[in-house]
Amino acid sequence: MSMKLVILGLLMEEDCHPYEMRLKMKERNMLHYIKMQEGSLYYAIETLEKSGAVEQADTEKDSSRQGRTVYRITSAGRQLFQELLEAQFTDTKTVYHPLYAALVFARYGDRERLYELLLNKVEEQRRALAMLREVYDSHIHEVSRSVLHMMKGRMEHAAVELRWLERLAADAAEDRLKLRGLPIED
Repeated sequence: MSMKLVILGLLMEEDCHPYEMRLKMKERNMLHYIKMQEGSLYYAIETLEKSGAVEQADTEKDSSRQGRTVYRITSAGRQLFQELLEAQFTDTKTVYHPLYAALVFARYGDRERLYELLLNKVEEQRRALAMLREVYDSHIHEVSRSVLHMMKGRMEHAAVELRWLERLAADAAEDRLKLRGLPIED
């Protein structure tokens, strides 16, 4: 659903061909904020075209390669865009962290190895947070406030994730992951 929403959203801005869409996704760092598989772009466009949500507007000719098909959104596509947009706003799926299942049994694992792995995660998260801040700062004057809210929200989630990982690593370092009856300190 995310890929179709992104394609239709980009076509709401202007007609373009898939390569331009891919460039815009990269320029806007969408893969850092939106769960979608970049490789599904052409399949999604084909599906949208078959359903009548998009149509071919033009073919750009280039002497060095075959022509590129430029797409535009149709009235059915505008309606689908609104439906997908509303579906995203009303989605209530619970997000499960990949570490949750491992944490249930972490007390049986090798403490030193888990600590090492958690330190790596902490460093990865610090880098991710720095990158998110950089992207946010560099886009303040280029994107709408709604996009800034998305970026800021992702940054805030990353900061909370970092604090959580740091607490986990500290407990692993002190061999506290197996303890019972102790609340987590803030």
